[in-house]
Amino acid sequence: MRQILLITFILVLFALPAVVYSQSEPEENDSVSDIVLLEKQWTLGILLHTNGWGARLRKGKNITFLRQRLWELEYSTYKSPKEIRAINPYFADAKSYFYGKLNTVSFIRGGMGFQRILNSKPYWGGVQLSAIYYGGVSVGLAKPVYLYIIKVLSAYDYMIQEERYNPEIHTLENIYGRGSFLSGITEISFHPGIYLKGGLEFEYGTKNRRINSIEAGATFDFSPLPIAIMAYNPEQSFFLTLYLSFSLGKRYN
Repeated sequence: MRQILLITFILVLFALPAVVYSQSEPEENDSVSDIVLLEKQWTLGILLHTNGWGARLRKGKNITFLRQRLWELEYSTYKSPKEIRAINPYFADAKSYFYGKLNTVSFIRGGMGFQRILNSKPYWGGVQLSAIYYGGVSVGLAKPVYLYIIKVLSAYDYMIQEERYNPEIHTLENIYGRGSFLSGITEISFHPGIYLKGGLEFEYGTKNRRINSIEAGATFDFSPLPIAIMAYNPEQSFFLTLYLSFSLGKRYN
């Protein structure tokens, strides 16, 4: 998955600028209201990145014709590249899980940024190229992993019990499978920090009021309180991901 997303990310960066100057025929229902300067905007987007997925909301307004100030709220998951799916070979109905995973990690980000138009599209359509950069507060959420563990009662009997994963006593032989999604939710630890983001946005379409865009960039998170993701691996304070996002929105006054 990471390799596919990375290749797609590179292709987007190289392929889309080639069509920035492409144009389409005017639509019959184009109107003057579609080409006036609209000061405010909002977008909803989904994103895929090299370590997971996410969703975000952005809202902002124009500073000048070529520059906008925006605020964003974003949620993003984070998976360690060392995660390996495993399953107990001795039980046909065993559930798969990620062996050695201590915590399920995600980030909530809130910040302010700027969008600078590098090449605007004509009123009848085309592709607009913009540079974007954001920064703000980032909070890492680490939810402990719970697994179903096989407890041997006798030579002919056993029971299955849900427990927080402990690499010292839980092994491939006695792990039955992943626990409930909600298990450990009351034990979430918070890791406040900061984030920085930069990239390129490619907005396409024929209507100025409607926003349809693809964005490619990188996000960097830092928390002074490190997060443990995998057993027997160093805790992490730095998190760098490459992302692709797809957004829909609206401009208005």
